[in-house]
Amino acid sequence: MVAEEIFDVCDAQDNVIGQAPRAEVHAQNLLHRAVHIWVFNTSGEPLVHRRSMTKDQYPDCFTSSASGHVDAGEDYQTAAHRELQEELGLSGDLEFIVKLPAGAHTAFEHTVLYALRTNATPQPNSDEIASIAYEPVGEVIEDVNLHPDRYTPPFRELAIWWDEHQS
Repeated sequence: MVAEEIFDVCDAQDNVIGQAPRAEVHAQNLLHRAVHIWVFNTSGEPLVHRRSMTKDQYPDCFTSSASGHVDAGEDYQTAAHRELQEELGLSGDLEFIVKLPAGAHTAFEHTVLYALRTNATPQPNSDEIASIAYEPVGEVIEDVNLHPDRYTPPFRELAIWWDEHQS
């Protein structure tokens, strides 16, 4: 039997105030930490992935190239490198983009976005990812605005931030 993940529980300022199992964190909407990585190809298009139907939250929704929770005691950058490797088999120099505060709009996750620019071919983990595609960023943002329910809440917030600050 696999042990349940343990997350740091945080306050609104992202200070760790305790730890709890994944199921409890999600059931009680406790504030916790997550990372998102947008992988860009040489044309500047981000890789978007559709989540597996077996995911416990937001199955079959589109999200960042790679994303995941920060484990208890782990820092954001370490988690980002781990998730990138686990989900896409990629590694490289990550660029910090933005940190969004936790709330209902981000699924109660303090959300840090990193970017990776690479020509490497992703190797999606089929347990996590149903499909991947590089899409022009403008088309992704337009689709998020037209069909928000197709996307995970943190990805929607990151796309809105990107549209307001990077366009």
